[in-house]
Amino acid sequence: MSHITRRLVWFLGVSQLLCWGISYYLIAIFGNPMAADLGLSLPVAFGGFTAALLVMGVVSGSVGRAIDRWGGRPVMVIGSLLTAAGCLGLASSTGLVSYYASWLVLGLAMRASLYEAAFAALARLGGPLARVPISQITLLGGLASTVLWPVGQAMADAWGWRGALVAYAVIALLTIPLHAAIPSDRYVRPPAPAGTEPAGTADPRRRAWVAPVFYMVMTTAVGVLTSAMSAHMIGILVGLGAAPAAAVWISTVRGVGQSSARLCEVLSGGRLHPTVLALLACGLLLPGFIIGLWSGAVLAAGVAFSLLFGAGAGLATIVRGTLPLVLFDPQSYGRTVGRLLVPSFYAAALAPMGYAVIIERAGETAALLLSAVLALVAVGAAGVLWATARR
Repeated sequence: MSHITRRLVWFLGVSQLLCWGISYYLIAIFGNPMAADLGLSLPVAFGGFTAALLVMGVVSGSVGRAIDRWGGRPVMVIGSLLTAAGCLGLASSTGLVSYYASWLVLGLAMRASLYEAAFAALARLGGPLARVPISQITLLGGLASTVLWPVGQAMADAWGWRGALVAYAVIALLTIPLHAAIPSDRYVRPPAPAGTEPAGTADPRRRAWVAPVFYMVMTTAVGVLTSAMSAHMIGILVGLGAAPAAAVWISTVRGVGQSSARLCEVLSGGRLHPTVLALLACGLLLPGFIIGLWSGAVLAAGVAFSLLFGAGAGLATIVRGTLPLVLFDPQSYGRTVGRLLVPSFYAAALAPMGYAVIIERAGETAALLLSAVLALVAVGAAGVLWATARR
């Protein structure tokens, strides 16, 4: 029986909107003023965020095991507290050591409070029935930058970046009741009818290594692309010849593609098998990067690039949470997925720096060609997973 209620889905959706906005996305608003006030160079200041992403990779398996054992409630409540502590730490930073220490705290906080934790909490409660709720909470979570960037900027204009981060800490504390509402129950698989084989156990020796390896390859490739484009999409468009104002506008279309694709998935009621959805998500990325090569000369190409990338990345977030429900045992979801996502956290942390080097030495076209290759790798991995699931 599933213990996931509509009320819980709303609570987690709101918490994801807030937690993403006050942790993962805060560097975009406060990075420059923090660097200037603390006397740090921009690479050093933004390196704090990279350090946080590396911490997410280090603790990923442990957090997943904790959710499997104790449920999402205690882990995500601790995530809220750590987010508040990290924001307060940044607000009171006076130098490099305190600044980086605060980002390390935020790295642990993000792993314990963002999508990966929420997906594991829902999987523990609903098992395979968690698929639709996982898709639903990404709808609100996807609006985090849209909502919190203007709010954060308004706070910074009124109170300075330190005052705004104190307000962020208060918002983090307000998410505690949302996470405290997560039940402590666990999904129990109903007994299979006599003479039938439980779902997901066909060809166990092959699945024992194929599913984990190719899930890891797919999520790592997509993680690199998502992180790199978040940092460099505007710069790539400008480098290809788009006007700066047009590049900013084109990049915002990414959010439209992301939200639209996720809404279609939710409205479909999960009719597509997760492996088919994985193929669709990765398949949207590949033509987007190829079309993007003409973004500087043709406005429509830039818009198509941004829309396709947003749609693919938006669906890929859902796939990252729902695909393990059919590939692995839902009762060990947190431990299994936590371990397999470690490479994607590390790769995402290093991707912006790696792409910066590629753009500097080989140009924006080379960066898009590399992205197309990575998208092709993701499509290939998704195809293997689809074939494995069919067997």
